[in-house]
Amino acid sequence: MPLSIILVLLAYGFFVKNNKRKRQAIGLAFIALYLSSNTYLVIKALNWWEPKVTLMQQMSGIYDVGVLLSGGLIAGSKPYSDLVSLGNNGDRVLQTFRLYKAGKIKKILITGMSLPYQMRLRKGETREAAGLLVQWGVPASDIMFEEKARNTRENAKYSAAILKQKFPSGKYILITSAFHMRRARGCFQKAGIKTDIFPADYHGGYNNINFNNLVIPDANAFADFSVLWHELIGYVVYKIAGYI
Repeated sequence: MPLSIILVLLAYGFFVKNNKRKRQAIGLAFIALYLSSNTYLVIKALNWWEPKVTLMQQMSGIYDVGVLLSGGLIAGSKPYSDLVSLGNNGDRVLQTFRLYKAGKIKKILITGMSLPYQMRLRKGETREAAGLLVQWGVPASDIMFEEKARNTRENAKYSAAILKQKFPSGKYILITSAFHMRRARGCFQKAGIKTDIFPADYHGGYNNINFNNLVIPDANAFADFSVLWHELIGYVVYKIAGYI
């Protein structure tokens, strides 16, 4: 991750005795830190990587299944046992609900494994997300689960088995975060499932040039860049491994 790389460069610069290498390492660390916390550059990179927004009013037809990828849907433990909070990627749940209520999807398949103790208690994030959807008015009978997948490749692999069995000639739409969509869609295509996409949870956005976003480092930009960096590395690794 970017922070780890920067810390390694600083540590190397601190301990190395060669003055030229010391300056190079510390200089690279500062350059990396500045570029990865520059709001303008980070938003430009995110806008390049994330797919364009899918406008619901422009969607044609109805999908048999909306496949919702878990991972950050629900926040972790909170002070009160009955408090359920959306996680960092909770917008995926909201967009799935919007699609269902608009009549764009007939069924919802939520895919992903939670921690073992949560699975035993049926309190994993797939179940918690489903609970919210039911409270909002989605019939429980229209929600399906795939709870073996530990990563994006397995999301596609195990979901594909369910879709091919229950909806062999169905029409599917994939719902996940915009930054994650390229890798997710590639995995589903590799698994033999052709899907349309409905990206959620955008990190990019408007990119007006001003003094602050051009010059002043920003912690939020660094956090967004870390998300993008993680996804870029994941995409490259999946490509090399033949998962996409």
